[in-house]
Amino acid sequence: MNSLMTNQPVSLSVLRWTARVGSILAVGVVLLFAFGEGLHLSHFTGRELVLFSFFPFGVALGMALGWRWEGLGGTVTVASLAAFYLADRLTSSSFPRGFAFVVLSAPGFLFLLCWLWTRSTTKHHEFRV
Repeated sequence: MNSLMTNQPVSLSVLRWTARVGSILAVGVVLLFAFGEGLHLSHFTGRELVLFSFFPFGVALGMALGWRWEGLGGTVTVASLAAFYLADRLTSSSFPRGFAFVVLSAPGFLFLLCWLWTRSTTKHHEFRV
């Protein structure tokens, strides 16, 4: 079944809007934590600044880009999350515990899925002509 206005599958529209709403919620939660605790970048160590540049800054930037360019936004989000985990692993003896970082980055994965889905349906339609 296709959406009447965009001629795309309704399930793709639902996935796209789930990613968008999820990105707003995720960035909102991160902002609440950051400003609720009093964000003072001048008090950050070098390690903390590097980690902060990947999560939450890089992740949030990717989610903002995902609204217009799903592939780019999803890639920036997922790459920032991976870089965050790698940087933390290299500067400490373990990975971050818990699943909160992945959950808050989940909209980036959804943006990538939307982009891949859109590309596959576009290529499929090109060959059907």
